[in-house]
Order: sequence, then C-alpha cells, then structure tokens
Amino acid sequence: MAEMEAGKANSEVDMGWINGETFFQLRQIDALHGPFVDQLPNSELINWDNPFINTDFQQPVEGYECPWGNVQMGLIYNAATVENPPMTTDELMEFVKANPGKFTIGNDFTGMTLLKSLMIHFAGGKGALSGPFDEEKYQKYSAQLWDYINEMKPYFWNEGTSFPSDLAQMHQLFANGELLITMSNNDSEVDNKISQGIFPESARAYIPDFGTIQNSHYLGIIKHAANKEAAMVAINYMISPEAQYKKMIPEVWGDRTILSTQKLSEEWAEKFDSIPGRKYAPKRDEIQEKALMEPAPEYMIRLFEDFRTKVINQ
Repeated sequence: MAEMEAGKANSEVDMGWINGETFFQLRQIDALHGPFVDQLPNSELINWDNPFINTDFQQPVEGYECPWGNVQMGLIYNAATVENPPMTTDELMEFVKANPGKFTIGNDFTGMTLLKSLMIHFAGGKGALSGPFDEEKYQKYSAQLWDYINEMKPYFWNEGTSFPSDLAQMHQLFANGELLITMSNNDSEVDNKISQGIFPESARAYIPDFGTIQNSHYLGIIKHAANKEAAMVAINYMISPEAQYKKMIPEVWGDRTILSTQKLSEEWAEKFDSIPGRKYAPKRDEIQEKALMEPAPEYMIRLFEDFRTKVINQ
C-alpha cells in the first residue's frame, strides 16, 4: 500500500505468502496480479473440488492466489503431565482454573484462530458464521466469547497480564514446562517439533470436540511486481509433485498437499501414500469431521482489535 501511494513503479516484493485477511486487504486495494493460476501447468493437479482449498475465508480464490498447503488447527499437550486434555469448552474452563498459570492464548494469528473456532462453537457450530460478515452475529457471539475468555484470564500464564506475541514464544513456554498446552495451525507440527528436539516425545496433538478451523495458505503475486513471470515459475515449482511431496514429510513441514492424488501419475500417487505417517498427531481422516470453515476475513480483523481492548487491556 505504501508503494502504491508513493507511485512506485515496481514493488520490492514479487510474490507473497498470504491467506485470509491479507488476501482480503490486498484485493481491496487491487494490489494482486491476476488471475494467473490457470497459467501454471501444475495448477491442473490442484484439488479444486475441496472447499477448504478453493475458498479462502469465504472468498473465492478466482486465480489471484495459488494454494500452497492445507492445515487444521490442533492443540498440543504433554501426555507425561496431562492425562486427559480438555475436549469441550466446559472442560477447558475447568482445566485452566485447575492449572493456574499453565495455559494462555497468543496475541497472533494462531491465537485468533482458536478464538474464531470458539466463536463458531458459541454461534452454533459448523456453518453458523458462513457467508458475508454479519455485524449482529459478531456482536452477539463475540460478547459470549469475551465473557468466556475473561473468566479464565486470571488463571492464564502470567496471570493474564501479558500474552505471547508469537507461536515461537508459546512453543518455548510449552517446551520448558511453563505451559501445559500449546497450539498450532498445522495439525502435524507436533511431529516436526519432536523431530527437531524442541518438544519432548511425549507431546501429542489433538482436536477438541468443539472443532477447529481448517484452512489453506496461498502464494500471490504483487500487481506492480517487476518479475511476475519469474514469480509464476517459482510458484509453479512450489506446487509441483516434487516440492509438495517434500513439504508434506512431517520432518520437513508436514502440512497437507493441495494436490489431488487422483490427478497424479500412479508413481507419484504411490509416493504420496508412502509418506511416513504422523506418529504424534491423529490422522487427517480421523479429524476431518471436526474441521470448521474459516468465516469472512472481517471476523479475524475485528477479533484482533477486540482482543486487545476487551481482554488484554481489561
């Protein structure tokens, strides 16, 4: 936006890693090149029939961003210290109060994703916040959400006087035992962090019964980029079977491919099927029924604002 307002001919950025509210904001100011995705040879392999891939925060992708990976939010606990992780909102409340200082929510994208998941639950579950942003619904269900969070706040880490600014801090607090639960937008990240020696081997990921958001992340090209063609070449490689296969290995990244294995050659389909399974997280087909669609981007934007005013500064 700053470059556009300054009348800069070429952006210093060619391609960006985006989704959700950033896609929404970039589209609002007409800052994305496109549609370009159908010009990528490997785009024919994308699983476009999957609504968690072809739609980004209720927004049709329409060729202005290319899917790169698919994830579902999971909570992570240490099975050596937590025997029964909380599965419902009532159990989470009881858990937090019974373990003061051992739970918190990050003031970041991941924390807001948990808040969105909880708000969808309070609104009635799957599909309750589908469609365009609804101010009346937001006011009603965010009020329930803030009442719920603020009841737990005194029992949060650091007595709720401060909140982790990013996921790395959350993970570090979990790794050193200050937190009993951390979280990730990637349901397979627990395997990745155990393989890196960051988490103990007793760490486990799970999806609570109230469900969590599943979404995809994307690659976009800036409208006034100087190297659009080079960006397209790079993105085409990043969605190739070779790159997607490597990226799906849990020790590398572990997020789910956006390719349809039915569109792959038999050789590649077998390679994807033979990727070592996740050892410390439930299989994707076991948690799919708990997957929630992202609501419209304005919900995320408002939650960021209101979390600061109605929780952090209270």
